[in-house]
Amino acid sequence: MAEPTIAVDVVHAGAHRLWRRSVSLPAGSTAMQAVEATGWLAGLSAVVSEPLRLGIHSRRVEADHVLRDGDRVEIYRPLALDPMAARRRRAGKG
Repeated sequence: MAEPTIAVDVVHAGAHRLWRRSVSLPAGSTAMQAVEATGWLAGLSAVVSEPLRLGIHSRRVEADHVLRDGDRVEIYRPLALDPMAARRRRAGKG
């Protein structure tokens, strides 16, 4: 009998490009295994920092988080500007 599988989307919004791929994995797979299944790790290493910051539907998760069918794994890039510094800058202009 075939092993049960799950379908998940893996996404990364770069500064100039949106990466999106659907992958089919064995049930019980982790968020990191989904990222590895895309084959993007070599290309993303210049854009994102190690360890990878991952999320599921906008909620931060660890790399060993077990996925469910239909999850969207998000690969987060580092912030270009600290949110507190941005608020201070906007407040100073007002």
